[in-house]
Amino acid sequence: MIGRSLDTRIDVLRFRSICSSWRSSIPPFSANPPRFPLQFPDPNTATLTEPPRWPPRLAFLFQTTLYYIQTLNPSTSSSTLSNKGWLMKVDESNSGKLRFVNPVLDSRTRYTITRPKTLNLLNFRVVEYGKAYTLQFQLPINKRRYFPYPFVKKLVVFPNSAWTNADECSIFMIFVDGKLGFAKPGDEKWTLVGESSNYDDVIVYKGQFYVVDKVGIVWWIECSSLKLVQFSPTLWGLGSQKHLVESCGALYVVDKYNDIDDDKKVVGFKVYKLDEELGQWVLVKSLGDQVFVLGADCSFSVPAQEFSGYKGDSILFIDSGDVTLVLVFSLKDHSIHELDSCNHFQRFWPPEQTGLPQANGWVYQCLYT
Repeated sequence: MIGRSLDTRIDVLRFRSICSSWRSSIPPFSANPPRFPLQFPDPNTATLTEPPRWPPRLAFLFQTTLYYIQTLNPSTSSSTLSNKGWLMKVDESNSGKLRFVNPVLDSRTRYTITRPKTLNLLNFRVVEYGKAYTLQFQLPINKRRYFPYPFVKKLVVFPNSAWTNADECSIFMIFVDGKLGFAKPGDEKWTLVGESSNYDDVIVYKGQFYVVDKVGIVWWIECSSLKLVQFSPTLWGLGSQKHLVESCGALYVVDKYNDIDDDKKVVGFKVYKLDEELGQWVLVKSLGDQVFVLGADCSFSVPAQEFSGYKGDSILFIDSGDVTLVLVFSLKDHSIHELDSCNHFQRFWPPEQTGLPQANGWVYQCLYT
């Protein structure tokens, strides 16, 4: 009964490693869940807002997993290690290889790793923070590479656990034009949900799908009927884009404000917390120790005290100007500054003394051996 309630791959692995009788009580993680990439119809067939820029193609759903990694026996001679951990995001190929991905930018490179090729989990604390998904396609002339679909803003998948089959998953996606689409594995086309084209973000919160529109109304998505049920009052935030973030079990809306003269330049944020009992939004003055990360494919919250190089009460976000940068917004003084490039990678790629890989690229048997 306990084993069947474990959803993450790392927890199932630990459960089965206790002894032979525990190992035989539940199957390995890879026995039931969907293997990525999953095949879907071309999402451009659902929007119909502009002619396709290429012949319709199949879409492929990729999954990445976000981990918290902490050394259990940090070196006392190095102050940079202390007892804090790092964020690590990986995707997995069909052959079982893992590749590092930047947790904020979702960028991948082809750098190879020379050391080490395995990690001993007796030396590390590994906690799964969540999963993120991207939709990609292949060019006819190059079947070995995948490219992100340019008209997809955000997508989420649920359920996806150790006991979920591929045909049980539901996928909701927000197109760049603000429409909301739905599909399941095996569908021949995407289905548009609702009549609006003003949706900004979608999230899985407490095992349910929720979507927020541009005026700050959060809607609950009823999967069987594909109906939208209003979950929150109107926020009436004047920002240019709303982000949904779950933090410490509560639902937040982060309202992003852009410059009036330059719509690509971010000038600030406002954060609101949903008081479900009173049915109203509360303006948040401080995030305390929490750091909100508005990533390219997912948004999440982390406690600064557990991570190396983070400061609480701040928001990390992507500046999509001429050069893509990761910026930091402070709720305390409303300042915005660039994340130092050296410290930026130390937050995601641990120092050499930990024995963790030092570059992002393909990793063999990492994390799961």
